[in-house]
Amino acid sequence: MPFIPHTDDDVREMLAAIGADSIDELFDEIPSELRIDELANVPDALSEMEITRLMHSRAAQDGSPLCFIGAGAYEHHIPAAVWDIATRGEFYSAYTPYQAEASQGTLQTIYEYQSMIASLTALDASNASLYDGASALAEAALMAVRANRGSKSRRVLLSAGVNPVYEKVATAIAGSQGLMFERLPLDPATGTTVTSLPADGDDAPVAVVVQQPSFLGTYEPIDALTDWAHSVGAVVVAIVNPTSLALLRAPGHWGEEGADIVCGEGQPLGIPLSSGGPYFGFMACKQKYVRQMPGRIVGRTTDLENQPGYTLTLQAREQHIRRSKATSNICTNQGLMVTAATIYMSLLGFRGLRNVATQSVANTQALLEKLTAIDGVESLFDGPHFHEVALQLDRPVRPVLQALAAANLLGGYDLSADFPQLGHALLVCATETKTEADLQTFAAALSDIMTAAAPTSA
Repeated sequence: MPFIPHTDDDVREMLAAIGADSIDELFDEIPSELRIDELANVPDALSEMEITRLMHSRAAQDGSPLCFIGAGAYEHHIPAAVWDIATRGEFYSAYTPYQAEASQGTLQTIYEYQSMIASLTALDASNASLYDGASALAEAALMAVRANRGSKSRRVLLSAGVNPVYEKVATAIAGSQGLMFERLPLDPATGTTVTSLPADGDDAPVAVVVQQPSFLGTYEPIDALTDWAHSVGAVVVAIVNPTSLALLRAPGHWGEEGADIVCGEGQPLGIPLSSGGPYFGFMACKQKYVRQMPGRIVGRTTDLENQPGYTLTLQAREQHIRRSKATSNICTNQGLMVTAATIYMSLLGFRGLRNVATQSVANTQALLEKLTAIDGVESLFDGPHFHEVALQLDRPVRPVLQALAAANLLGGYDLSADFPQLGHALLVCATETKTEADLQTFAAALSDIMTAAAPTSA
């Protein structure tokens, strides 16, 4: 946003209007011993031209590597119109308003966003977004406890393929409120959750969380897990990649009754990677749980002249009600990110989103074929996948990734710390942004690295 400094005449006029002789007089209540004349470690001011050149130089230090990392944040093409529109003054400082009627445009944008998320997930209602996908899981777990009042359990079971970062964040946020997160066993042959689960309700969990596609890129047995969870009286929380819903069955249609709550990371919907943020979390649920959903919900109505209007229908957070009665005291609406996501989904439409998902799947399959043709690289799992796939290397992954980085390639995510039972496992991702030449560049670089040195056991 442009910055226009005040002129000396402006400053004099403002001081005269308030009856002060100088700027220093405005701050005369600050004791002199606490005031300083200059900031010793702050460099001299630069001109606009100089600061622009400096920032371009610093940005260039990051380089422009080919990125094959997924693991929860994805490099997709973002049409130029998305951020050209989102950064207009009307949108750029948008935030969920407290006096709803004063900002019909903002409210309509949020309403359209909520409608799109509800449509993607096949659930009844969506909120106005959360900080990110990880904190959205924490909120969903707490929501499940409120919704499942018949259960005295504080156990939340996670499918084997839940994002490890999500588990850590949820534990940090909700663990302090007594929730215990337990991960279901992983079948190392398929990369999916073991489905031999007890049929009775002894020590049944309050909620079961299922991520689809899994963090490992595989497809979980969603129907079996959903129906089992419901059979033991648990609330089903789904974590989904919104882009995948253009191809995969929506959570509202899982099993016989569908998932109860859906959450996830909205970054794939028009938000740049941007060194990790800001992103936004999304959440949707069945109608019967809507009053337990954190955040705000915008509704559409008509006025006395039968013209459409928008208003905050549900605002169950601490600014609006007693803190002790709030569904959440930390949730917020990532207004700018949601605006960009709404524009992105509007521009692409369902067909465009499906094209993105289809091309991503095709590129990942092509990458898999190229990489597994290299000695010492194998596919870890045989089942189908979305746009991420796990590979087995004949040596530790970290040195391989370091060598790829030296070749200007971000070669994937090392799974060994989060899933040590998988051995030297590497998760790679290819979205619609990758060309045949990009895939070949990665394959050639990895081949050179794998043949340059013998594998080690370290």
